[in-house]
Amino acid sequence: MQKTGVLSVSFILLLILIFFPVMLSAQENEGTSEDPSIESDWDNEYYTDLYVKGDQVFVISLGTVFPGPFGNNGEPLDPKFTPPVGGMGFLSYNYYFNKWFFIGGEITGLFINTLRGNTLFVVPVGARVGTQFIAWKFEFPLFLSLGMAWHKYRDYGHYGFYLKAGAGAYFRPMHEWSFGITTSWGWFPQWTDEKRYNVDGSFVDIMLSARYHF
Repeated sequence: MQKTGVLSVSFILLLILIFFPVMLSAQENEGTSEDPSIESDWDNEYYTDLYVKGDQVFVISLGTVFPGPFGNNGEPLDPKFTPPVGGMGFLSYNYYFNKWFFIGGEITGLFINTLRGNTLFVVPVGARVGTQFIAWKFEFPLFLSLGMAWHKYRDYGHYGFYLKAGAGAYFRPMHEWSFGITTSWGWFPQWTDEKRYNVDGSFVDIMLSARYHF
């Protein structure tokens, strides 16, 4: 009897697992059906109203890195780099308060090759704030980031802050996705207890980016 009861319960559960998603999907389709006579805002000239409080964007970018100015205690320093010097990957999250203002966070991983065949690895993690301008389906964000970065070069390591400013240009062909290019300048100081070894490095990056809007 116990075996028969277990089989019966298993059969009922199997039926539920099979038919419940189908019923739920049908119910959702019925609830979200729209009148064909009602046009979506996306087909009209309402692009500047797409961003309201609570809108969010996830960004993924890949690109290359070029050397910027380097200094040692205020004196120009030759970093011995030949551009482009490396590559980078970038992930960020933005939360919008309106179409003009957003805040978020970011994480980057970049590597930089030297003329002697060595590699510097940098992993910045920070917070960001920005604004953007919209023209039709084109969007132009501006942002400023501040955070901490881990540096690793051969057997040497460093942990310090970084500052970055950048801009992007995106085309948004659909509501959920936009694609474009992002560029930024980042300042990565390496300050130590001995001031004579202090270095102020900077890099310029250019990346291809995709943004998911939700």
